[in-house]
Amino acid sequence: MSLGKLRMLAVAVLAGYLAGCGGGSGNVTPPPPAGNFSNASLTGQYAFSMSGVEAVSGAYAAEIGSIAADGKGHITAGLADVLNLGSGAVASLVTFSGGTYQIQANGRGIITLSVSGGGSLQLSVTLTSSSGGLLVETDGTASTSGNLNLQTPLEFSGNAIKGNYVFDFSGVSFAGASVAPSSLIGQFAADGNGNVTGGTADANSGSSGPSGAVALAASTYQMDTNGNGTNFGRGMMTLDGRTYAYYIVDNTRIKFVEEDSLGGAEGEALLQTGAIPTQNSQFAGSFVFLTGGFVAVGNFGPSARLGRFTADGAGGIGTISFDENNNGKYVHIAQSSGITNANYAIDTDHAGSGRGTFTFTNSSAGTVSYVFYLYTQDSVLRALIQDVSGGIVGDGRMLTQAAGPFTPGSVAGNYAFNWSGVQLISPSPFAEDFVGQYVETNATSSNMSGTADYDELGLNSVGNGVILNAGIAGTLTVSGDGTQNNTFKIAVGGTSPFTINFTTYFADNGTMLVVCSDGTRTTAGVATQQTQ
Repeated sequence: MSLGKLRMLAVAVLAGYLAGCGGGSGNVTPPPPAGNFSNASLTGQYAFSMSGVEAVSGAYAAEIGSIAADGKGHITAGLADVLNLGSGAVASLVTFSGGTYQIQANGRGIITLSVSGGGSLQLSVTLTSSSGGLLVETDGTASTSGNLNLQTPLEFSGNAIKGNYVFDFSGVSFAGASVAPSSLIGQFAADGNGNVTGGTADANSGSSGPSGAVALAASTYQMDTNGNGTNFGRGMMTLDGRTYAYYIVDNTRIKFVEEDSLGGAEGEALLQTGAIPTQNSQFAGSFVFLTGGFVAVGNFGPSARLGRFTADGAGGIGTISFDENNNGKYVHIAQSSGITNANYAIDTDHAGSGRGTFTFTNSSAGTVSYVFYLYTQDSVLRALIQDVSGGIVGDGRMLTQAAGPFTPGSVAGNYAFNWSGVQLISPSPFAEDFVGQYVETNATSSNMSGTADYDELGLNSVGNGVILNAGIAGTLTVSGDGTQNNTFKIAVGGTSPFTINFTTYFADNGTMLVVCSDGTRTTAGVATQQTQ
């Protein structure tokens, strides 16, 4: 399972603020690649989606598309919708005349896509399996990251888009002359004949705040008829008054990018299957969640939040553990920290939508509030989630937490990871994205080593801000039974080595969610075990 990219909205709307810079660490030698991956692991047609910021202007940027890999190191065809709000254009449709890739034994590699008419796009990839992986753009022109998923070309038709889908789109919206972070999550119903018949959505914007649940008007979608539909799975959809290009992965997953004058956003829609709770009594168990976004009031700045709670099946939540990095200010909250008004509610006014809310209050964090839309994947209950706490615009994922205990031995394995956020360097903060692979052993110290590609694009970046093949090493320390907050200290090599301190929560023995606890960055993300 891969969460893909945790989207951080902050850099695209920051006017500038000051923060301290952290210290460095000794350089780290990357270990030799080991594993069962090869060029043959990337075979077939893959849809990809990425978002972040453009390097020069700091404007929001996103791209989604489809590429064909021959299993021998060649990209034979491709198509992408590229959105760069700093260029003045709404979006451009780009074709790839070809390209190359090289996958190492540990699943890491470089994909170079040749743009028809000139230019190229370089992506660093770490495969989680032959069905997909995690991406970071490493050509120095933008700081974007995301994922790619193996497509099913037999389902490149409008008939495949049928059923109820939950969705999560995040980016920026235009409000007059200003740019504000935005998030839109919800559920829509598609009939397989080109019609969106309705749904429910929650919007949150830095200019207007949370909307609450609103009904989606009927709208339409259609596949491209010029060959891009049948060859790449591309089409267009109108939703909530906005226009989106989409690429079908299969009938259960669709990638979207907004293409209109109202702003820009990127995200996915996932088919809602299985038993979706319709009342409080059907929602119980342990859950972990991770969101990233922007503080839209006060001193502004990036925000990342990570936590865990148990739902009792009667509207109450407990055993709360919560970690927040708000513009470099880190706070940890435990159940014993004076938490009040802790509750959840499955929305019965929009029955069948999968919509719910949860909230709690603490003197350090204030009132923390979220909206979520439930779906199932691999028979496990999950949700797309939106932060609607006062002054926060953010989104992410919520996962059922498997029963503990978690131990160094139970979580040992080979991991692909993607961390994204903002480096809080004075006088100008800048985005950073990491992708790579590491091995976690069952030792209690010095139990992690691997390799990363990363970008740090901004006024303070070194060279073009891209570092390839940097060694990483550190220690994951499991606390108690591991079901709440754990620590993960990682040394990162490269031109200017540094250390990141993460707080880590386990969703299961193969999924780690992390948020930085340092005052120098808000970086957060996911690591998931490789299965090849």
